[in-house]
Amino acid sequence: VIRKKMTKILVITTTRADFGLLKNLIKSLKKNKFNCKVLASGTHFSKYYGYTSNEIKNENIKIDFKLKQKIITKNSIGISKIISQFIKQVTKILNKSNPDLVVLLGDRYEILGAAVAAHISRIPIAHIHGGELTNGVIDDAFRHSITKMSQLHFVSNKVYRKRVIQLGENPATVHTVGGMGVESIKNTKIFSQKIIEKKLKIKFLKKNLLINFHPETLHKGEAKYQVKELINALKTLKNTCLIFTMPGAEVESKLIVGEIKKFVKNNKNSYYFRSLGQQNFFSILKIVDAMVGNSSSGLLEMPTFKKATLNLGDRQLGRVKSESVLDTNIKKKDIINSINKIFSKKFQTKIKNSFNPYGNGGASEKIIKVLKENKKKKFIMKKFYDIKF
Repeated sequence: VIRKKMTKILVITTTRADFGLLKNLIKSLKKNKFNCKVLASGTHFSKYYGYTSNEIKNENIKIDFKLKQKIITKNSIGISKIISQFIKQVTKILNKSNPDLVVLLGDRYEILGAAVAAHISRIPIAHIHGGELTNGVIDDAFRHSITKMSQLHFVSNKVYRKRVIQLGENPATVHTVGGMGVESIKNTKIFSQKIIEKKLKIKFLKKNLLINFHPETLHKGEAKYQVKELINALKTLKNTCLIFTMPGAEVESKLIVGEIKKFVKNNKNSYYFRSLGQQNFFSILKIVDAMVGNSSSGLLEMPTFKKATLNLGDRQLGRVKSESVLDTNIKKKDIINSINKIFSKKFQTKIKNSFNPYGNGGASEKIIKVLKENKKKKFIMKKFYDIKF
């Protein structure tokens, strides 16, 4: 299949997380005269997840295609239904709109469905943040599968570039652009502590932690036990403000939410938010002493603020990490010891000299440059690239 141009681009977003990373790219595509359309789906239209489609509207970005889905993540059947419905619905939109390129970010199951739909429709894919490893979640295989269906690759680190090439992708199509999250930070106005406290009705204390904990989806049935270990460790802290954010739509995530809500209800100086919005989220990252949990943002974005990340368990196992990231087991005793360590003078000095391995920003600009170079090229569906052993 040959595509003679690359001017009509469809960007697909399914969560608050990926939109936060994609918004600057969407604006840059429009600014650079690409015919860029946006398809929003997943949790964006869910009341339970905070109607994050409003965050898209607040950025003055038009949602050209809305796919509202029932988000049922109680078990694997629910996830499979979401994927299968998404493939069908996205294929219909692609057949109608016929873009020259589909832009996908990350590794979620909906994004896997979008990749399948584009591949079946014989429409090229540009994949962002491929080549990474997250050994504790099923998304790891999704990410590599999306890579195999994509024609252009925009990776966040040179280590990930090598891995994408190892997966059989031509080196000429794999571009190291840095982390999209770093760019988002550079392009976001950060609120002062006083403004954040007033906006969110919270009060920071002598010590402050942001907690962002997700299920390890490869370890079935452990989420409730793990979140209890985390909460039991947090209960021992004194004079500490604890800010919890909602986990993503995954199997067992509601169990985590239930335990967090119980804790917040019975413990003053603790707060729970369904969705903070990126501007509030980054502003909090600048204020707090550390992020605790197993979110990718602890590895991709928190190091830019030169703040500590206490990375729990296996979910992010395999990612390139800054020296500001400390790994620990999800055991009460280990978490307590690790929290004490990140507050130590030695670790705080170490953080000051650390850097973010995901770059200093400018990812969208680099992506636009590559897309412009490919704009007039005939786009031929790829061949497997063999490495010489």
